[in-house]
Amino acid sequence: MIQFGTGGWRAIIGDGFTRENIQKVAAALGRRIAREGERREICIGYDRRFLSREAAIWFSEAIAGEGIRVNFINLSAPTPQVMFTVKTWNLPYGVAITASHNPALYNGIKLFTRGGRDAVQEITDAIQAEANAMSAEDIHPASFEVGLRSGYITFVDPRDDYLDSIIERIDTRAIRRRRPRIVLDPMYGVSLTGLMTILYSSRCDVDVIHDTHDAFFGRRLPAPTLDTLADLQRQVIDHNADLGIATDGDADRLGVIDEKGRYISANMVLVLLYYYLLRYKCWKGAAVRNVATTHLLDRVAAKFGEQCVEVPVGFKHISAAMQRLDALIGGESSGGLTVRGHIFGKDGLYAASLLVEMLCVTGKPLSQMVQDIYAEFGELHVVEFDWPLTEEAKASVEERVFGRRELPEFELPVRRVSYEDGCKVYFGQPGDAPADDPFDVEGIDVQAENAAAGGWIIVRFSGTEPRVRIFAEAETEARAKGLVGAMTRFLGLPFSG
Repeated sequence: MIQFGTGGWRAIIGDGFTRENIQKVAAALGRRIAREGERREICIGYDRRFLSREAAIWFSEAIAGEGIRVNFINLSAPTPQVMFTVKTWNLPYGVAITASHNPALYNGIKLFTRGGRDAVQEITDAIQAEANAMSAEDIHPASFEVGLRSGYITFVDPRDDYLDSIIERIDTRAIRRRRPRIVLDPMYGVSLTGLMTILYSSRCDVDVIHDTHDAFFGRRLPAPTLDTLADLQRQVIDHNADLGIATDGDADRLGVIDEKGRYISANMVLVLLYYYLLRYKCWKGAAVRNVATTHLLDRVAAKFGEQCVEVPVGFKHISAAMQRLDALIGGESSGGLTVRGHIFGKDGLYAASLLVEMLCVTGKPLSQMVQDIYAEFGELHVVEFDWPLTEEAKASVEERVFGRRELPEFELPVRRVSYEDGCKVYFGQPGDAPADDPFDVEGIDVQAENAAAGGWIIVRFSGTEPRVRIFAEAETEARAKGLVGAMTRFLGLPFSG
């Protein structure tokens, strides 16, 4: 069955991700566009994964068969470029063929709506239901070649407009004065041409690794995390570089290595950029983060008289809150972020460019900026773990945590508990009194509580894989792992700490 999660529809190639299912999604989207009676036109892009271009062609054939015109980006493209095109061309929908950071045996479809933002659940649920109700006989694809000749399918190249929009938004003069040395790791994905264009035009010295087309991503997960960036860490040290930058398979997420070869978490990158925009560029605005992202962001917001808003996991929730609040920045702990005025979706290329600007404007090494944040706002450290689950094990966790709402004993005082997305427990500082009723939040100043929190832990099921994830934050990594240990013992999950 076709099932959309928090980041689109993803499935194993040849199992769920098949030509028939791809074309069912395309036909369902085409019929929705026709019913809405708006502009009958979309754009579609694809990444470097196995079968991505072929899947984009199959999708185009099926949606063209529904009378929808297709702007086909004829070179592998970053997902944020597709979103940018939907926004600037005022298209009702856009599609990227990608499974983002998932393993190489997966592929998938991300769906975007007008304004260049992730489709909300109401839309993906409707398309999912309509697609699953179809049979092969309900699909009437047009030939790709016939579509090209008739004009229903058109090759387009919006890359220059997208890159120029980023270059216009960053302080290239400051970067040219500093001329930083950067090591770039596109992780065999689609960011190389774009980032090289931006960095070279800003006169950076750039070294590149993992830039070939490898549909198996070097047999590693194409996610820029501490576990996958060892090569980048070594190259930063060997080249005496100022910064190492990595992007995931479709270039919407960012990974960062400082000048000492140390991994800087996505949480800290989000905090650094928000602080930079407020302190050095004197911009104003709220921050938006998901429930599994650091509360350091709340502390920065409070210091500058701004608010930090918490939303469920899924960038569509961040996008919606940013638009509602005219927020300055929005992001998540998995490495995706965006800034007001660009697109309402995560963009690894823009985030990387802004980070390089930050180094050059402040004149400080990245490691020093991290220490400055800790000195001003205190230390908070996030840890995250996940486990595959059988249906039986998932049902057990669901019953205990969400059905009976049971919790283990923690070493920190519990201030409140939320079930808005998963189960999140918010803690006070050591020595604080626990709340009389942590489930009653009436009258509580949530903004102040979040900024002052001594830590938190969340248990939630993945929206794209059969896994359970546990995130925790505390003033030390050891204490955060202690929170995870208490939860895993309670749930019967293996954990070595």
